[in-house]
Amino acid sequence: MVTYTLKRLGAALLTLLIIMTITFFLMNAIPGSPFLTEKSTPQQIALANAKYGLDKPLIVQLKNYVVNYLKGDLGTSLKMQEGTPVRDIIFHQDKFIISIKLGLLSLAVAVILGIPLGCIAAYNRGSWLDGFLRVMTTVGVAIPGFVLATMLLWIFAVKLGWLPTISGQLPDFKSYIMPVISMSFYYVCYVAKLTRTSMLDAINQDYIRTARAKGVKTKMIILKHALRNSLIPVITYLGPVTAGIITGSFVVESTFSIPGLGKYYVQCVMSRDYPVIMATTVVLSALVIFMNLVVDIAYKIVDPRITLTNKED
Repeated sequence: MVTYTLKRLGAALLTLLIIMTITFFLMNAIPGSPFLTEKSTPQQIALANAKYGLDKPLIVQLKNYVVNYLKGDLGTSLKMQEGTPVRDIIFHQDKFIISIKLGLLSLAVAVILGIPLGCIAAYNRGSWLDGFLRVMTTVGVAIPGFVLATMLLWIFAVKLGWLPTISGQLPDFKSYIMPVISMSFYYVCYVAKLTRTSMLDAINQDYIRTARAKGVKTKMIILKHALRNSLIPVITYLGPVTAGIITGSFVVESTFSIPGLGKYYVQCVMSRDYPVIMATTVVLSALVIFMNLVVDIAYKIVDPRITLTNKED
C-alpha cells in the first residue's frame, strides 16, 4: 500500500508538471500581450512585461512558475485584480467556496437521484416505467445546460416569481435551487443511464440466479448483490466529474450571476491573466488527480476483491 501511494504521488506530480507546461505554452502561443490596450504604447507594454518577468525567455518563465509553485507562491494577477495575490483571489474571495458548495450539492443530487432511478429502471425492465425513465434520461443528457438554466429562470423567477432572479452570493436556500438543478440534471440522467446498464448486466450474472434459487428476497438481491457490483462504472464516472463540477460551470454561473471560480476563470482567459489561468488550471488538475485516487479507494470498499497494488508489488 505504501509503495502504491508513493507511486501515485510521483505520477501526480509528474502529471501536474506536464499540465503546467502544456498550459503555459498554449497561453503564450496566442499573439499579443496581456497589457495591450487601445491607449497602451510599446514602451508601456515593455515596462509592464519587465515588471512581471514576461520579457524573459519562455523556458525561464516556466521555470519560475514551477519554482514559485513549489514554494506555495501562485503569483499575482496581471489584469483582473492587478497586484492581488492569486491565492487570495481563488481561496480568500469566496469564489472557490461558492463553486465548491454549488458543485457538491449538484453532485449529491446526481448520486441521490441518479442511482435509484437507474435501479428502478433496471428492475422494471421492459415496463412503461422503464420506457419513461429512458426517454427522460435521454432528453436530459441531450439538453444543454444553458437551455435548462434559461428555462428555469424564465418559468420560476420571471413568470411565477417563486425563486430569486439573480442568485449573486447565494444567500439562502432558494438561491441554490435553480443553479443546482441546472448543473445536476445532466449528471442525474447520465448516472441513471449508467446505473441501469450496469444493473442489467449484474442481474443476468450467475450469482444472481443462484441467490434467487436459494430464495433470497428480491430487495436483498438488488441492494446487496446487484447494486454493489454495478457501482464500479458509476464510481469511475463520478471521480473526474466531481472535480469538474466542483469548480463550477461558467454557463450556469453566468446565467444566474454567480461570482464563482468557473465564471472568473473564463474572464481571466479572455483578458489573458496568465497567473490566474495557470493557478486555476493547476487547482482543477489537482482535484481531478485527487478524485481519481479516491475512486481507487472506493473500488476497494465496493469490491474487496480489488487490490490497490500492482502485480510486481
